[in-house]
Amino acid sequence: MSDAPPVAHVRDDRAELTDLALDLLAVDSSNPPGDTRAVVDAIERFLDPLPVDVERFAVDPAKPNLLVRVAGESDRTLLYNGHLDTVPFDAGAWTHDPLGELADDRVYGRGATDMKGAVASMLFAVRAFAVTDAEPPVDLLFALVSDEEVGGDAGLPALLEAGRLDADACVIGEPTCEAGRHSVTVADRGSIWLTLAASGEGAHGSRPTLGVNAIDRLYGAVEKLRDRFGSERLDVGADVEPIVEESVDYYAPAMGEEAARELFRYPSINLGVLEGGDAINSVPESARAEVDVRLTAGVSTPDVLSRIRACVAGCEGITITDVSWSVGTAEPSGSPLVEAVASTAADVTGEPVFRRSATGGGDAKTLRNAGIPTVEFALGTDTVHAADEYVPVDALVGNAVVYARLPSAWAAASER
Repeated sequence: MSDAPPVAHVRDDRAELTDLALDLLAVDSSNPPGDTRAVVDAIERFLDPLPVDVERFAVDPAKPNLLVRVAGESDRTLLYNGHLDTVPFDAGAWTHDPLGELADDRVYGRGATDMKGAVASMLFAVRAFAVTDAEPPVDLLFALVSDEEVGGDAGLPALLEAGRLDADACVIGEPTCEAGRHSVTVADRGSIWLTLAASGEGAHGSRPTLGVNAIDRLYGAVEKLRDRFGSERLDVGADVEPIVEESVDYYAPAMGEEAARELFRYPSINLGVLEGGDAINSVPESARAEVDVRLTAGVSTPDVLSRIRACVAGCEGITITDVSWSVGTAEPSGSPLVEAVASTAADVTGEPVFRRSATGGGDAKTLRNAGIPTVEFALGTDTVHAADEYVPVDALVGNAVVYARLPSAWAAASER
């Protein structure tokens, strides 16, 4: 079957798509500070000749967001989301230009795979519909946002709070594929972030038995949490079971099957920060720790948190001084959105596409909690946040083809 005009347009302009990605990479939008005005300017210049609706929306003038609308045949809306900020970079650690370089059919640069490359592919899909006069079967809304890398409020949260993202489904261009392993992320994990404080009794380090070591108390409490909860198999529910199994299959080549299975079948507990004591020859009177607990979607975070509180209450000298938490979210693996993205990606790549959970959580969780079914998909590499981050030109083209095909695929899947 021949490609529809928008898809054929994408395939025919491989060099121009590469140039667009390089133009976006040439603008440093590292966060912090997260100033994205120049990259938004570049996108507006690209879109200016096209008959599409473009709107800049900002609650922080230095961190604008861009909304692009393409009218379709129905009143249903498919949302595409991508972020314009990147993590910082140390140019001295790179062998290629961190602000964009083409070499060996790879586009190098900070944000090449996370995720200015995918943004360029989305923008090329916009142009493909516009210049071929092809009306998509549904309305398309592209939200290109700031402030994602630091979890700030100036980007996606600001658009949601202002009611600017009225959509029936969303695909986020976060990289979900690596060489030989393709996936669409359909779930994320819940989290509990705890700050624990320990009190003790000071003494000279040469006579520790006369004091109570706050660090020892604190570490003992963390070990108690690990012993009690870290080996407790999670009940994720029948609807999440297929996602867990595909997640294990996806991650097993990278971390081993046993580690992958433990990641989703049991809570993960990480001691991220441990502070305490003033001198090597003193028994510390106080200490604090920050602990990160992750739970597979389908598990009740409040229930686990309640039990953790009870466990900590039984540890002498230990209190919880701060806590934040979230519930894992998931899209049914057979939903129209998941089916459309997974089947389209499989057709374009010619490879199986896993329907798996992310190990953490991000904007997809925010959108699902706002009532918008959401998945993540982009071809990319495992160089996210690394020196010499890159994306193959083939991946840029593949992403643009998937994004151009998605409106028809989603409309058809929704009707079945």
